[in-house]
Amino acid sequence: VQLQASGGGLVQAGGSLRLSCTASGNTFSTYEMAWYRQTPGKLRELVATIRDVDITDYNGSVKGRFTISRDNAKNTVYLQMSRLKPEDTAVYYCNKGFFRGDYYYPGNWGQGTQVTVSS
Repeated sequence: VQLQASGGGLVQAGGSLRLSCTASGNTFSTYEMAWYRQTPGKLRELVATIRDVDITDYNGSVKGRFTISRDNAKNTVYLQMSRLKPEDTAVYYCNKGFFRGDYYYPGNWGQGTQVTVSS
């Protein structure tokens, strides 16, 4: 599966951005997807997940500000980011993995997209 992410950019604190990730394949509706982010010198951090049945979950630091969603007709998963903070600055990656119970196992990675939030 190939993943193509887009939508990053520079935004002022308090602003919004929407990231998109389009996946290859004919069974996108069964994919379990996630967004991660990474800053230099730190481990990649799980931001949000969405199951094939549209159940979502979020890292506590973004809960209430970010929304993950999917459009199965377009093979695309989105990350709507609102009320952005400078600490949200990172390279954001989409991922196709799978759940076992409540744990998400990452699989295929897309290329990252840079999000920079200025103060």
